[in-house]
Formats: sequence, structure tokens, C-alpha cells
Amino acid sequence: MPHSAPFVSEPLDIEKDWIDYNGHLNMAYYNVLFDRGADRALDILGIGASYARERRMTIYTAEVHVCYVQELHLDHKVTVSFHLLDYDEKRLRAYQEIRHVDGWLAATSETLSLHVDMSGPKVAPFPADVLANIEAMRTAHAALPMPERAGRAIGIRRKSA
Repeated sequence: MPHSAPFVSEPLDIEKDWIDYNGHLNMAYYNVLFDRGADRALDILGIGASYARERRMTIYTAEVHVCYVQELHLDHKVTVSFHLLDYDEKRLRAYQEIRHVDGWLAATSETLSLHVDMSGPKVAPFPADVLANIEAMRTAHAALPMPERAGRAIGIRRKSA
């Protein structure tokens, strides 16, 4: 199965109820956009909503690092990219960007996700067919440069006296 590198969602709308009292997209809804953008990429990997329903396995988010770069407003349309950075038998590391349809960067997200057998629930290895899909996407994404914002840490830099 051919994979785009990175995967990019169809344009998504900002919903009226997501706008906060400051007149821009509330920070929580950036995560909703990242999640919606990732849904199609997860479907391509074979680990989307139908996977959870039919095979009773899914992806749980273990860690997320979001950077808010530029405000979004109600009249904006955005796309969300999904770049598979790394994986092992039980985990995925992905980097996403929300971009206005005009191309400017609104936010980034780096996520570590766990593959979970919902009968436990417990972290479990990916089945062979899913692992093959993940390997294929990672191969397609391997030629992409490591995103500058990936692997960032949060901290306060102190100026020396």
C-alpha cells in the first residue's frame, strides 16, 4: 500500500463551540484537531475505529507534547499532517502539524502511543498484519527529515549573571 510522506488530512473546519472568550481556538481543541487528523492515518495503518470494534485492540496515548505557534479562528480551515517517526512492537512515536490551508504553521504535536489489548486492558504487541502496515508507513516516512520541533523538552532557561 503506498503511503504519502507525511500523511496529510483533508481540510478540517474550526467549530463555533471551540472558540473561547479570547476569540480564538481554545487550546483543548487543537488536540481535537490533532486527533481527527490522526484518525485517517490510523485507519491506513489498520488501527482505527473499526480495529477497536472488531479486534478489541486500540491505541492509547501515553505522552503528548504540543506547541501552540499561531492562533486559529472560526473562519480558518486547516490540515493536519501525520509523520511516523519511530515504532517498536508495542509503541508508535508520531509528529503532527496543524497548518492553515494557506500553509502557515498553527501548532505541532509529538505523541507516544501504546498498543492496547482492551480485554485487559494491557499493553500488547501489534499483530503481524498491523506491524507490516506500520513498517510500510515508516519506510515511506524515513526519507523525511526529522522535524525541528520533534524531541523538544520543556524548561526555563536562566541567563547567567
